Amino acid sequence: MSTSTAQRPAAGRSQTPPGGGARRRRRRPLLGKNPFGLLLSTPYLIFVLAVFAYPLVFAFWMSFHDYFFAAPGAQVDRPFVGLDNFREVLSDPAIIRSFGNVGIFLLINVPLTVVLSLVLANALNKAVRFRTFLRVSYYVPYVTASVAVVGVWIFLFSGNGLVNQILGPLAPDPPWLINETWAMPTIAIFVTWKGLGFFILLYLAALQNVSEELYEAAATDGAGKIRSFFSVTVPGVRPATVLVLLLSTVTGANLFTEPYLLTGGGGPNGASSSPVLMMYQRGIEQGSPDTAAAIGVILVIGVLILAFIQRKLAGGDES
Repeated sequence: MSTSTAQRPAAGRSQTPPGGGARRRRRRPLLGKNPFGLLLSTPYLIFVLAVFAYPLVFAFWMSFHDYFFAAPGAQVDRPFVGLDNFREVLSDPAIIRSFGNVGIFLLINVPLTVVLSLVLANALNKAVRFRTFLRVSYYVPYVTASVAVVGVWIFLFSGNGLVNQILGPLAPDPPWLINETWAMPTIAIFVTWKGLGFFILLYLAALQNVSEELYEAAATDGAGKIRSFFSVTVPGVRPATVLVLLLSTVTGANLFTEPYLLTGGGGPNGASSSPVLMMYQRGIEQGSPDTAAAIGVILVIGVLILAFIQRKLAGGDES
C-alpha cells in the first residue's frame, strides 16, 4: 500500500512535463486578446495603407526617377536618376523661398495657436456666462469651409477694408495680402483664427482631468490665479500641449488652401508660396511630378525632424 501511494505522485509528475503549465500560460492567441476589435479596425487600416502609406512610398520612388505623366496603359521608360531631382529642388530659389515662407508661418501660427487656445480654453472652463454659446462660436470658423470665409478676409484686409480704415496712416502700403512683408503673417493669423476652435476643444478635454484639489492646494499656499495657471494648469495639460504642437506643425507645414485663395497662388512674387503649393504648381500645372515628389520627400523629412525636436523639448516622452 505504501508502494502504490508513492507511485501515484510519480505518475502525476510524469503526465505534466516540467514548465509545461508555464508555457501554456505564456502562449497568446495569434490575433491578440480581442480578435473582434482587430476585425473592426481592419477597414481603417486598409484606408490608411491605400490613402497615405502607398502614395508616400510611391512619391519616394518617383523622387529618384525621371517620372512624367503618360497615357493610361502606355509603356514608357522612367529611368533612375538618383539625387538629380533633389539637386534641382535645392537649387531652385522659388522652392527654397517657399520653405522659408512656411517657416515664417510656423513661427507665428504655432505659438499663437498654443497660447490662445490654452488661455481661451481655461477661461471657457470656468463658470462664465454664455459659456456654451462662446464654445460654439469659437468652433464655427473651424467647421466653415475656407472658401466661405476667405472673401470676408479679403474684404477686411483690402486697401479700402475695415482693418486699413481703423489703422489709418499706420496701415501698410501696399495692403496686407499684396504686400511681400505682410502677406504670410496675415495668412498665419487667418489660419490661427480658423483652427482655434479645434484646439480649444482639445484643451477643454484635458482640463477636465486636472484635479480641483491641486487648485485648492495652490490657493491654500497663497497662489493667485496667474500663479495657479502656470503652476497647476500648464503642467496638468502638458500631454495636450504636445498634441497641439504636433498637429499645428503638421497642418501648418501642409499649407495650401489659404495662400492659394487669399493671394492668388503664392503672391506677391512668391512671398506667400508654400512647399505644398509648389508641389501642385510643379507637378500638376508644369507636368513635373518627379520634382514635386522630391519637394514632398524633403517636406516630410523636415516635418518629422521638427516634430521630434518639439516632442523632446515639450516633454512628450514624460507625457
